[in-house]
Amino acid sequence: MAEVLIALMPAAVFGVVHFGRNALVLVLSVTAACMATEYLYQYFRHRPVTIRDNSAAVTGLLLALNLSPNVPWWMGVLGGVFAILVVKQLFGGIGQNIMNPALGGRCFLLISFAGTMTNFSYDGMSGATPLALIKNGQIAQTNLMDMMTGRIAGTIGETSVIALLAGAVFLLVLGVIDFKIPVMYLLTFVLFLGLFSGHGFDWYYIASELCGGGLMLGAWFMATDYTTSPITPNGQLIYGAILGILTGLFRIFGSSAEGVSYAIIFSNLLVPLIERATIPKAFGRGGERAWAK
Repeated sequence: MAEVLIALMPAAVFGVVHFGRNALVLVLSVTAACMATEYLYQYFRHRPVTIRDNSAAVTGLLLALNLSPNVPWWMGVLGGVFAILVVKQLFGGIGQNIMNPALGGRCFLLISFAGTMTNFSYDGMSGATPLALIKNGQIAQTNLMDMMTGRIAGTIGETSVIALLAGAVFLLVLGVIDFKIPVMYLLTFVLFLGLFSGHGFDWYYIASELCGGGLMLGAWFMATDYTTSPITPNGQLIYGAILGILTGLFRIFGSSAEGVSYAIIFSNLLVPLIERATIPKAFGRGGERAWAK
């Protein structure tokens, strides 16, 4: 978890520099709220306090990076409390939650405060994100280089693809995450776009979809969460493919320009079924009965 925090630092620092003081306040307050909620819940429930494992800090930072810089601090704190208390601790704590806590908190805030959560600004001016422009058929108004470097509107941590990829490479080199899920996710998404978007395999359109929104943040840092992703190699490939299909469905045919958060949450719920279908059977007498137990 400490290594994940380090890997998220490039995106977090860029987001704070890019969006200013309110982004910093959100990052600090949401992370602190997640850690405090975990500590207080475990303390008053007389359970071992686990905030030193850094999982609550990772949840808080990921949630903050998934918020618009225009979100007030108290709203982010509310999302952090929901993520830890409802999505994580009420299911038994780390290793027992059925969905990614940070995304659970984000979706809670999206449902509760849709207007504020989807209000983005850059350089002091509110405007549509590149992903919204693409959704409205205005792809000519997007700039791919700006999307790579982060000079666009969006959530605090999703704008700079370069910063996110730097963190992803760090995790891959250390072996913290495996390439199967994110690579299968992105490949399936690209194939889905080529077949059903109406743009064919237009490289600029596909590159803009890959760089826009929370796809890179979700693919490398949230879809790979140990607790809510399959442990079997074949299951990881199936899981990645489902993520790509759902993200394509939500982005192309849904009313919203984004879809990564909901795609990951829905796929999280399918993980037990995926693992059950892909777990290897033991050889020898009684092996199948042993796995069934």
